[in-house]
Amino acid sequence: MQKNQTSKPIDIKISTVVAISAILHQTDPARLDAAMREMTGGESDFFEDELAVIDLSALNLADNRLDWPALVSLLKSYRLHAVAVRNAPAELEAEILANGLTLDRSARPRVAEAPQPVRAAAPAPVASNPAATTMILDTPVRAGQRIYARGCDLIITAAVNNGAEVIADGSIHVYAPLRGRALAGASGNRDARIFAATMEAELVSIAGIYRTFDNGYPEGLGAHPVQIRLVGDRLDVLSIHS
Repeated sequence: MQKNQTSKPIDIKISTVVAISAILHQTDPARLDAAMREMTGGESDFFEDELAVIDLSALNLADNRLDWPALVSLLKSYRLHAVAVRNAPAELEAEILANGLTLDRSARPRVAEAPQPVRAAAPAPVASNPAATTMILDTPVRAGQRIYARGCDLIITAAVNNGAEVIADGSIHVYAPLRGRALAGASGNRDARIFAATMEAELVSIAGIYRTFDNGYPEGLGAHPVQIRLVGDRLDVLSIHS
């Protein structure tokens, strides 16, 4: 006897998709290629086929012409797959859509962002009644896992292992060894920070500015408590006790 099987051709469920922001400051293909080569250090698996959102907020459109096919192809050559454009003026929207990209309208205008509170040099202990804008994780983050704290800070009380990725729109606090990748300020918050009880990360990022540690950590900071903050376009790694 055959069972009466009913199967829908497709299911649609809510899913969280994380994309890297590619913030353009200019559009010359040769200069962009050189910058990407320097950023990745020539590593073919640096981005591992991540999705990318092209952000035009820092671009002077009066002085730059956008060649969308060339830009998408360049990003793809570094295993970044452009899917949308953020902070695009209305006059470019039809052109963007015609090139197979979508419009990301989720970003708030920079002028509307509220000032970030001044943070202490060391992270405060976890409160018994944390704010609603904090995501707390009490289990280890394993290789291959990706955790995203959308619109809030991320607090992790267990280890982040090699091959794992933790992402937050706010700051990231890891009260255990931080390995793998940590990306704070994912939606563009330059005031976000990363705190780690034991610094062993392979890559850190704040507001899209990356730093890797192929040549080791700053003297005296490897496997020690650190904070990471963005100063201009430079990521500083500092002792958490300084």
